[in-house]
Amino acid sequence: MPNATAVINLDIEGPTISRHLYGHFAEHLGRCIYGGFWVGEDSEIPNEGGIRLDVVEALRALNIPNLRWPGGCFADEYHWRDGVGPREERPRMVNTHWGNVEENNHFGTHEFMALCELLGAEPYISGNVGSGTVREMSEWVEYLTRDGDSPMVRLRKDNGREEPWKVKYWGIGNETWGCGGNMRAEYSADLARQYATYCRDHGDNKLYRIASGASDADYKWTETLMQQISCFGCDATPRNFFQGVSVHYYTLAGPWEAKGSSTDFDTDDYYRTMLAARRIDDLLTGHSTVMDIYDRGRTVGLVLDEWGTWWDVEPGTNPGFLFQQNTMRDALVASTHFDIFHKHAARLHMANIAQTVNVLQAMILTDGDQLVLTPTYHVFEMNKDHQDATSLAVHLKADEARRTVGDAELTTVSVSASVKDGKVLVSLSNLDAGEPAEVTLDLRGGTLGTPVARLLTADAIAGHNTPEAKETVAPRPFDGVKATDGALTLTLPPHSFLTLQAPLN
Repeated sequence: MPNATAVINLDIEGPTISRHLYGHFAEHLGRCIYGGFWVGEDSEIPNEGGIRLDVVEALRALNIPNLRWPGGCFADEYHWRDGVGPREERPRMVNTHWGNVEENNHFGTHEFMALCELLGAEPYISGNVGSGTVREMSEWVEYLTRDGDSPMVRLRKDNGREEPWKVKYWGIGNETWGCGGNMRAEYSADLARQYATYCRDHGDNKLYRIASGASDADYKWTETLMQQISCFGCDATPRNFFQGVSVHYYTLAGPWEAKGSSTDFDTDDYYRTMLAARRIDDLLTGHSTVMDIYDRGRTVGLVLDEWGTWWDVEPGTNPGFLFQQNTMRDALVASTHFDIFHKHAARLHMANIAQTVNVLQAMILTDGDQLVLTPTYHVFEMNKDHQDATSLAVHLKADEARRTVGDAELTTVSVSASVKDGKVLVSLSNLDAGEPAEVTLDLRGGTLGTPVARLLTADAIAGHNTPEAKETVAPRPFDGVKATDGALTLTLPPHSFLTLQAPLN
């Protein structure tokens, strides 16, 4: 049985793990909005103002911190004025990116803001740079956040909202290197400065503007953006055009043209997926290193506002709707991502999984009035106490817990830890598909009280939940933690995720 030891320094505190690392993403794509979040006021499915309440209840249990909307690629063909005012008078549009279907714009700005209020989540709005105008985005900011009297304030009040909302997070475009305009980095960076200039702070609503950033390992794109606000090796505070820079990364087991099935895969596919998931550590390190050269004080945040697994769509579904099942494999991609996010908490300000309902690596799958919580959902729920906690230094020795994958080596144990409100939370993953792992937590600088542990696993790596079997993959109590002198030991089953929480003495 492979052995691993994690040294956890209980008295060495690291940076705060922003709750926004547990953010979500909802695009007008497939059944994420219509049929997912939105069923309409006339639906027999319980709703409030058309917003589906069982979805809201499930997400509130995650302490969902933020929700990104309306895209994605859709954001750069979305014109916000088409989605305000009486619903029956809103113009229709064609969603050319996703399925070439017609949208009725019944879910727009007011509906999204009502959803965020029900969720208790901060809105993150992605603005249209690809096909929109500076004026259009500037007026959207004014419409949502300005008080007093102005043309956009009067329009908002005419549409039924007297008081302004608080909207901190604004995306200046999306994937401008691709579906957001196929731009060069230099041109996109100039637009980021221009749009950010006219996205103004109104009253006490202070914007956090996020410039559309790189795909994968395009470090040159990040450098081009950083050059707009600072200089190489400067000690000065960067200019305040934008406060965040985005990056996108999706986990695939194979080539883009043949991503593979979400449920029908073998152990080779599984290990390639785990290796690809761990690559996010190198990418975050690379982008952070570039940013450090221009922003030594780390005042500008790195924002991973699209991440997750991407498989071939389920057979018989619209290929433009990106509907895929969600298995134990997906859950372990999420758990290892979070360990890496915690490691990069000093620079990484936000991360948004793609996507929340019925699309890609979803938290929730709906079918009519049925709702299924996915294995990935349970990882978010089990990890939620890491939000706004203080990260703890963890040093992993796992010489035996390794697998050779192609010409690379995969460490099959992953760990992170944090402390908040006098409690320590440790997250542990065993990525080995077939072998358990004996793990020792070597506790330094303090002691822990009685731990409470929960385990997420399945009979097979492709285990998943359905309307007929909703609890196939769900957390269970785990009583296999043993306390010895200054340490805790446990055996992690194959392909499993475990959280352990205990008071810090």
